[in-house]
Amino acid sequence: MTAETARATLIDGKAYAAALVDRVAAASARLETAHGVKPGLAVVIVGEDPASQIYVRNKGETTQRAGMRSDTHRLADSTNQEDLLALIAALNADAGIHGILVQLPLPAHIDSAAVLGAIDPDKDVDGFHVVNVGRLAVGLPGLVPCTPLGCLMLLKDALGDLSGLNAVIVGRSNIVGKPMAQLLLGESCTVTVAHSRTRDLPDLCRTADILVAAVGRPEMVRGDWIKPGATVIDVGINRVPSRDTVKALEGKTRVVGDVAFDEAIEVAGRITPVPGGVGPMTIACLLANTYTAACRAAGVTPEELGA
Repeated sequence: MTAETARATLIDGKAYAAALVDRVAAASARLETAHGVKPGLAVVIVGEDPASQIYVRNKGETTQRAGMRSDTHRLADSTNQEDLLALIAALNADAGIHGILVQLPLPAHIDSAAVLGAIDPDKDVDGFHVVNVGRLAVGLPGLVPCTPLGCLMLLKDALGDLSGLNAVIVGRSNIVGKPMAQLLLGESCTVTVAHSRTRDLPDLCRTADILVAAVGRPEMVRGDWIKPGATVIDVGINRVPSRDTVKALEGKTRVVGDVAFDEAIEVAGRITPVPGGVGPMTIACLLANTYTAACRAAGVTPEELGA
């Protein structure tokens, strides 16, 4: 970007997600009409974590709006691991359920890895099962984690062909960083994954045509870390004190990303805002994965139904 050019173009994840949910709803209706299969999503939540309760409610409402079956299983914080695994086994065996999501975090007395590993990989719409991780790594069809899948959709919509672009991902989590790297490699990008031990991180970020920030630290990526004209995908959702001193003293907060947005928008070519960027894509991609799983259960591909 130069002094004569406009500020970065906002990548509107909210609008893209709404359109994606509409497409999934229409395709799901065609699947039900043509094959008698109504996509079904089961969400399991253990305990009373307020943020998790909000997420689960939003997922249920959006699933119903898409014309899908929506089952929510709310379990007490005291639920033991054996009972939770028994519920997952029952959902695995339920032909009317095509996607199973266990809301994290789970209570400390439950082994999250064991629970996620018990989900049928073909119903693992979060894409966290080791089988789906392996499928992604070797380029086989599978269910991809929702947040990086949403990021990829936004990137392809904004840039078209990603082949040959330099991509830097800040963050190496199993949920975002690592699958994001695999997806971008699949698009023939040159990919670097940065993390807490990376040397000269700002200089590395300045090499990126695509910069994905998924580290969970508020406004860590500064404007002068960004290559002029680069596309910035901010996955972070962080609560920080309100800018208003009085509101901050009252405990009021605001949501920011991992990128210093006010600085970055002056340098980047395109950027996702927080909120309204990546966040809405996660639930939309959850429904897309559920639809994909339902198609496979019916013996058809999503493309056959025009999705």
